[in-house]
Parts: sequence; structure tokens; C-alpha cells
Amino acid sequence: MNEPQQSVSDYTSTLNPAERQAAVLNKTYTLLAASFLPCAAGAFVGMVFNPLAAIGNMWVAIGVMFAFFYGMCFAIEKNRYSTTGAVLLMVFTFGMGVLLSGLLARAGMYRNGGELIATAAVMTAAVFFTMAALARRANINTQALGKFLLTGGIVLMVGVVANLFFQLPVLSLTIAGGFVVFSSLMIMWQIRSVIEGGEDSHISAALTIFISIYNLFSSLLQLLLAFAGDD
Repeated sequence: MNEPQQSVSDYTSTLNPAERQAAVLNKTYTLLAASFLPCAAGAFVGMVFNPLAAIGNMWVAIGVMFAFFYGMCFAIEKNRYSTTGAVLLMVFTFGMGVLLSGLLARAGMYRNGGELIATAAVMTAAVFFTMAALARRANINTQALGKFLLTGGIVLMVGVVANLFFQLPVLSLTIAGGFVVFSSLMIMWQIRSVIEGGEDSHISAALTIFISIYNLFSSLLQLLLAFAGDD
């Protein structure tokens, strides 16, 4: 007879609400930090082997990327209280690193590409720590912010899909700017949700924050390449 899968939320069962929320947040940060290791490995593998180029057809490649992203997010959320979810998160971040390799390779074609990647990374870290501090100290209406982010996310996704067809540089930069704002607020909202007890799965919280940091970094790098790239 199979034993039931251990829940990752068991460690909070004997804690009071404040201690439970603090434990979830600490676990979130730990898992989030670990998730960037497979992401970096995926970026390296992607730059060496470029697996997406092997697909050939652009639309098929886009379909594969969307299927991977949403399929993995669904699987992780379905296992958000089990160790399986944490393992799937590592697989997901590795894959996202592979997808990021194209942008990193493009940056590498610029003479100051390395500097721009480092600048984007420092800016991303600065935004993360600022949003995390604001989430702890600011008086935030989490519900109202969540509704705003839902609307903003829909608008951005419509823009992303539209730009797949139109391929307009101005629209691409506008979307990138929108993702910088959206992702920054999403980081603050998710951390605040954990603090208030609205999110009790560190796996789900780490997933949301990882995606936000990923989008923030890639958007900042796109903007830097557009305005400060030296080719």
C-alpha cells in the first residue's frame, strides 16, 4: 500500500498564525534562491546547444514555449503543498533559463553586452529588495492591488500576443516597460499576501515571485539593449 505524499505545509501545523506566516515567507525565500541555480544552468545549456533553434518553425517554437510555461505552472500549482511541486519548480526554472538564453546571446553580440546584463541584474535585485521592504512596511490594500494586477496582466498578455503578429519595436519596448511596473508590483503583492496569511504555500509564492523577477530582469535587459546597447 502506497504511503500518502508528505505535505510541505506540515511544518507549520503547530505554529500560531504570525509564526506560520513568517515560516512560509522564510521557506519562500529559501526556495526562491534555490530556483535560480537550475535557471542559470538552463541559460548556459541554452546558449551552448540552442534547442529552440532545432525546432525550426517560429510558430511551433512559440507554441512549445507557451505549452511549457502554462503546463508547468498548472502542474506546480496542483502540487503546491507537496515536495513534487518543489521538484517541478526546479524543472520549470531550468526550462525558463533555456528560454532566456536567446536574449542573453543577443546581449552578448553587443560590445557592452556583459555590462548591460550585469546592470539589469543589479537593477532587478534592487527592485526586489525595495518591493520586499515595502511589502513589510507599507499600508497596502492587497485586494485592490490584486484586482489591478489582474487587469494589468490581461492587458499585457493581449499586447504580447498582438506583438507576435505585428513585431513592432515600439510596442515591444512599451510591453517591456509595462512588465517592469507589473512585475515590481507583483513581487510586493505576493510577499504581502504571504505576510497577511492569504498565501500559505511557499511553493506557489516562490513560483509567482520567480516569474516576476524573471520578467523584470528580461524586460530591463531589453530596454537597456534598446537604449544603451553599443553594437
